[in-house]
Amino acid sequence: MESQLQRARALCARHGVFDAHVDSLQRQLDLGHDLGTRTAGHLDLVRGKAGGLASVVLVNWVDPKHIDKGPGAALARTRALLGEFHALLAAHPDQMAWGGNGELRAAARARGLVAGIPGIEGGHSIEGDLDNLHALHAHGVRVLTLVWNNHLDWIRSCQPNPPAGTPEGLSAFGRQVVREMNQLGMLVDLSHAGERSFHDALEATSAPVIASHSGCKAIHGHQRNLDDDQLRALAGNGGVVGIVFCTAFLAGEAQKEDARLREDPRYKAIAGPNDTEVFLRQGEFLQEHATPLPLDVVVQHVEHAVEVAGIDHVGLGSDYDGIGRTPQGLEDASCYVNLAARLLERGWSEEQVRKVMGGNLERVHARATGPGTRSATARLAPLGA
Repeated sequence: MESQLQRARALCARHGVFDAHVDSLQRQLDLGHDLGTRTAGHLDLVRGKAGGLASVVLVNWVDPKHIDKGPGAALARTRALLGEFHALLAAHPDQMAWGGNGELRAAARARGLVAGIPGIEGGHSIEGDLDNLHALHAHGVRVLTLVWNNHLDWIRSCQPNPPAGTPEGLSAFGRQVVREMNQLGMLVDLSHAGERSFHDALEATSAPVIASHSGCKAIHGHQRNLDDDQLRALAGNGGVVGIVFCTAFLAGEAQKEDARLREDPRYKAIAGPNDTEVFLRQGEFLQEHATPLPLDVVVQHVEHAVEVAGIDHVGLGSDYDGIGRTPQGLEDASCYVNLAARLLERGWSEEQVRKVMGGNLERVHARATGPGTRSATARLAPLGA
């Protein structure tokens, strides 16, 4: 195994890992963590460098409770998180550069920097206004997860019991959002989308899409995972599924284990000054007390997705810092190489491993942000502009 680990380190260092979805900006905003230094939680640039990280989508996730605070509140929280991305760039230009399109991402890689790509997790952040989408694009956003777990009046999520008036899939406005993203050069992300919404978006898009952080329903029937028809449709679009590291999405026993531990009085007693601190501490509790989920379960999801969708349509979307606990061997961003090593050990070629660890997402990102889109020539506007 050691020789395979050495091969994996060399491969990841040479070609780079592309993680399509992490939630670490919340820790920088709410807890004052500097992601350019070694921190608590799952991901920072120091541990990412050790794991071979070359490109990462740092998402701005806004709890839907901000919607209840009134018009503009969700957008304001989004802008605050995006401000942390800009602050990270300014504080650590020797570690990260903006990956606003394929050329910029490749240039960052050539300089030994991580390419940071801001994303938004949940269409409620644009508050039903395409002008907001345009403004966020100008400030660097290149990925939009169309919907989170809360249904919107223009798209249904994968969760049950939508409120009255929720469309079956995408509304006319939802299709307009997809088309506008294509023109801007923003990756359409279909993780969290309901099944009809997923297929409606594929009909509406003129560019490849991603499902940034999902697993395979054939292995575990969690509502957040994709069935084989969806995997094949994603491949037909030229897109990529990023296999998630969330234990509850990967295995039924792990989902039950997490649910059991959340009823533990010690878990329920965890408190902190804000939701982000509480979530961090809760995750540490789960990691310490849960039965570890073997790395091979992640491998099962990767290999099933490759079998159904093809080797060119599978990547990684860890969901680091957005999940309670992680599989064994993937505890934080220094551990990507462990997955690469396991794939090599199972007889994968280095070219196959390269594609899944980053090459496939590089291709889709370059295509979505390339010629014919505004991202191809756009510069990063200061957040206050």
